[in-house]
Amino acid sequence: MRFRHRAAAGFATLLLPFAGLVGLTSPAQAAASATATATYAKTQDWGSGFEGKWTVKNTGTTALSSWTVEWDFPSGTSVTSAWDADVTSSGTHWTARNKSWNGSLAPGASVSFGFNGAGTGSPSNCRLNGAGCDGGTVPGDAAPSAPGKPTASDITNTSVKLSWSAATDDKGIKNYEVLRDGAKVATVTGTSYTDTGLTAGTDYSYSVRARDTADQTGPAGAATAVRTTGGTTDPPPTGDKVKLGYFTEWGVYGRNYHVKNLVTSGSAAKITHINYAFGNVKDGKCTVDDTFAAYDKAYTADQSVSGTADTWDQPLRGNFNQLRQLKAKYPHIKVLYSFGGWTYSGGFAQAAANPAAFAASCKAVVEDPRWADVFDGIDIDWEYPNACGLTCDTSGPAAFKNLMSALRSQFGSNYLVTAAITADGSSGGKLDAADYGGASSYVDWYNVMTYDYFGAFDADGPTAPHSPLTSYSGIPAAGFNSADAIAKLKSKGVPSAKLLLGIGFYGRGWTGVTQSAPGGTATGPAPGTYEAGIEDYKVLKNSCPATGTIAGTAYAYCGTNWWSYDTPSTIAGKMSWAKSQGLGGAFFWEFSGDTAGGELVSAINSGLR
Repeated sequence: MRFRHRAAAGFATLLLPFAGLVGLTSPAQAAASATATATYAKTQDWGSGFEGKWTVKNTGTTALSSWTVEWDFPSGTSVTSAWDADVTSSGTHWTARNKSWNGSLAPGASVSFGFNGAGTGSPSNCRLNGAGCDGGTVPGDAAPSAPGKPTASDITNTSVKLSWSAATDDKGIKNYEVLRDGAKVATVTGTSYTDTGLTAGTDYSYSVRARDTADQTGPAGAATAVRTTGGTTDPPPTGDKVKLGYFTEWGVYGRNYHVKNLVTSGSAAKITHINYAFGNVKDGKCTVDDTFAAYDKAYTADQSVSGTADTWDQPLRGNFNQLRQLKAKYPHIKVLYSFGGWTYSGGFAQAAANPAAFAASCKAVVEDPRWADVFDGIDIDWEYPNACGLTCDTSGPAAFKNLMSALRSQFGSNYLVTAAITADGSSGGKLDAADYGGASSYVDWYNVMTYDYFGAFDADGPTAPHSPLTSYSGIPAAGFNSADAIAKLKSKGVPSAKLLLGIGFYGRGWTGVTQSAPGGTATGPAPGTYEAGIEDYKVLKNSCPATGTIAGTAYAYCGTNWWSYDTPSTIAGKMSWAKSQGLGGAFFWEFSGDTAGGELVSAINSGLR
């Protein structure tokens, strides 16, 4: 018998190569002391399309460590595929960045990359590492400093006046770019700007960055939150219970689930917190995992929360910028950065050896100036302290408490510090392997993972609900249910208000089953869209509707397949139980498993009122 937590988290391993799609070097960061050229040639032309090639040559005496080529195509001309460079676009502006293996160029060396294109146009406005492509450089020049935090005044229903202190630069400031919710809305030469055409009763975030006379762009300064007068907004969820959902970093790929889906589904108005999953734990430190999805993926106007398209040169894009826009629209939502998960928990053993250093590294990631306003706390998903998950940990029973103590000391009282923990309520099980009671004094709450108790990781069964609320006659393992897990945590001194009940927005199932009631034998996992034995609720509600309930959760028998999953009805029962136990609320894994109308989120919100 294996006690597992959300095998869906393993999808991240399939998507890790995307982290390398776009490098981190921007034109402002590129070395300005070397000289280099970028030249273009059309190597093939077949009428409706063509093959193009860029050649970058280091014409100076100083090595180049990286290169970025930018150009504009006329409307109707585009890159359809590329090789030997990572090519992205924002409208008609195209950017090509070196691969990890061809960025370094010694003096006199050159490198080429190619692409297939559609249309008939030619490139214009070429820039190489922020300078001209003909070899022009700015020796010794540095990017300008960040301007001051804007001051807002004269706020009306539709406008706001902004002013800021000037940036500094050794060659002089050319102009300033005003950013609204991370997107550029104006370029001005002075240190003030009035933004108009806004929506009444709406929250916005403003920051400013400077551009010097060499056309190098500096970092954005601190952001100022502004709320226009008048208007109405969606009210925050009622009551004082936590209603938290996990948003997966990799969901923006195959699942095509983005932050804006929280708005279109109506879920954003019904939750209180989001856990962004997952950051990785490497070499005893917190680190961003998929940098492309996190802060570089460009969103078009129709894809973004704000309705404004990302630009190629804005300082923050991707999920982080979308979360920033979501918080501006729904100010009641708090966002936590979750580190670990089933796939990345192996790094916690090294972290536990030096908790203070680990905590400091996590604070540095959460407070990175590019997205410091996005995150309100940190969530640790260690699977499992002093026990076995994907790997086995032998850090000792005190390691988890020491780690959470260090995090609270580092983050202080102004940040949320939480942890997703095992729900193994068996005698001598995972909840007895670490000091969860002692560690609870340092956390705001525990996300108790009361799901994945049973599933087709035991291929021959017996069939059983993966998220039973209570025990029942014939349950395959004692203590593997929500009620026993919550009772055990309370007995260890964890306050009820610091415990959140977990809900899975997916089902687990077997095939080769011959009986509809739980307890049947099976021949293996049932087919699933992304992984055998697992399927989203939004699919199961139609493909295999519930045929019964047991232990507070639903099950379904269709053909030879047997599934268990929660429905709006069983969630209502679980929320009622959570309130009767005095729990702090509920959380779920994860948003993309819900229907387009967010019916499971609605059930949690309604049930906790």
